[in-house]
Amino acid sequence: PKEPQPPKYQDVFGQTLVELAEKNEKIMGVTPAMPSGSSLNMMMKAMPNRAFDVGIAEQHAVTFSAGLATQGLIPFCNIYSSFMQRAYDQVVHDVALQKLHVVFCLDRGGLVGADGPTHHGTFDLAYFRCIPNMVVSAPMNEQELRNLMYTAQLKKNNFPFSIRYPRGTGVMVNWKTPFEEIKIGTGRKIKDGKDLAILSIGHIGNSATKAIALLEEQNISVAHYDMRFVKPLDEKLLHEIFTAHKKIITIEDGCIQGGFGSAVIEFMADHNYN
Repeated sequence: PKEPQPPKYQDVFGQTLVELAEKNEKIMGVTPAMPSGSSLNMMMKAMPNRAFDVGIAEQHAVTFSAGLATQGLIPFCNIYSSFMQRAYDQVVHDVALQKLHVVFCLDRGGLVGADGPTHHGTFDLAYFRCIPNMVVSAPMNEQELRNLMYTAQLKKNNFPFSIRYPRGTGVMVNWKTPFEEIKIGTGRKIKDGKDLAILSIGHIGNSATKAIALLEEQNISVAHYDMRFVKPLDEKLLHEIFTAHKKIITIEDGCIQGGFGSAVIEFMADHNYN
């Protein structure tokens, strides 16, 4: 391409982690044999005494991160979504039940194309959503990934925090934006509309934006909300949406049962919306 292209999400993670670690000496990096795939190798090069590749041992990566957190450090544990499944027990018992400040960065969230079926990260939104004390988030673009990482490492947010993002490139060429805290459990309205509301989570929201533009050409007015968090849900925003709209579509890059759509339907049932 002649013009500059958006970066890969993994490189945004790698560069952002180094930036944050330069400002916060408590931040550590951990990955189970995915340093180049997750771009943690950037921190390993810049700060070799603060970034660890523990080999193909996902359970150990999580419990090691938990141990670091008990000593007041803030580990960013980067594991591909589908390989996080191997360490599920450790996430529950060693991190979540103790409410430890571990930031899980789940690379390869959603479908991954040529990486193949073992790498499809389709279950993480559902399997992390049911774990107590766990924040479950997904950025729509590079700026949101940076801001979620910044938010997750703040001292006051000392609980398990997961951020999932896809394989491949994002959407922003000028992505190195100043850090801003995102209030946990808040979504954002991208666009107003009266016929229909689309609620999206994560990068797939960019596909929703394109679809909405096509619908507008057919005089169908669509509101679009980037929810950012599957847990906790932005209930204030959901009340606004369900009060204003009779037709709602949820969009996510994951499994239907137990995921973001299920979370919205649970909210709907709890508050007697149709």
